[in-house]
Amino acid sequence: MPTPTKGPRLGGSPAHERLMLANLATSLFKHGRITTTETKAKRLRPIAERLVTFAKRDDLAARRRVRRVIREKDTFVELFEQIAPRYVNRPGGYTRIVKIGPRRGDAAPMAIIELVEELEVATTSNAKTEKRKAAKADVVAALAGDTDEETPAVASKADDADDTANVSDEETAAEVEAIEAEADEKK
Repeated sequence: MPTPTKGPRLGGSPAHERLMLANLATSLFKHGRITTTETKAKRLRPIAERLVTFAKRDDLAARRRVRRVIREKDTFVELFEQIAPRYVNRPGGYTRIVKIGPRRGDAAPMAIIELVEELEVATTSNAKTEKRKAAKADVVAALAGDTDEETPAVASKADDADDTANVSDEETAAEVEAIEAEADEKK
């Protein structure tokens, strides 16, 4: 949680302020947008953005940090599985505050805080890992004695074996032995 501002809290003790902001963050992630006072919206923004950043990391420590604030299980799961993947390519700025005018009754300045919508879900592929996998496949092919012309055929046989779910283990073992026998013959 960011350093508290100087002056009066948002309704009492620091513990009450933390709980109130946690409830606002939960509501924001549950509904996508909430209407509150400008002051509460401005205090909620850094907390909500930090929670989304932790959710983007998606490791055990991040899940525990977010779980301290978001206590509703459904909202917690939604944050990690639906909200965070939308912002994979976005470095920050996950929320927007729109001022809507004074509230009737006490004329408190009101605002809507909402999640900024990302239209496309980013792919999680990484160029470095793809290069490593390609290099490893080349090394395996070189060690097996395969030439470049035969490597796609072996790969297609492996793909065919992966695609068929009804193939028994004996048939798969027979195919592997046949491929190994071809590699031994070439040596």
